[in-house]
Amino acid sequence: MRQALNLVKTAGYYDFLKTYIRCIKEIDGLTQLRVSEATIWANKYAVENPVDAASRFIQEACYMQIGGTLAEPYHEGLLELKSFEKRIEFLKKLREKSRKSEVKFACDELLRMWNESLLIY
Repeated sequence: MRQALNLVKTAGYYDFLKTYIRCIKEIDGLTQLRVSEATIWANKYAVENPVDAASRFIQEACYMQIGGTLAEPYHEGLLELKSFEKRIEFLKKLREKSRKSEVKFACDELLRMWNESLLIY
């Protein structure tokens, strides 16, 4: 998990993450955002790929930001879409700022995967 947080710092999103997420706990169960606690529960498989984990943490922070700052609640699907867009933005920024080729490659792979899955719909 430490690697994922270092990647969040590299991309310049650490303050954003700290603003909206109070805690990230490693657990044995299912990975989920606990909105009432502003906590991400992450299992070992969710943090296996630090680039994917970092982007997921940013997506969840965005979900908290949008959901908590609007006077009128967003439709759940729109909230997911906006937070997903933030995840893509994060991956692009991380790719740009990282000096490590393996991080750049992982960003490219995730961006490609997300792009392909969007084309299906």
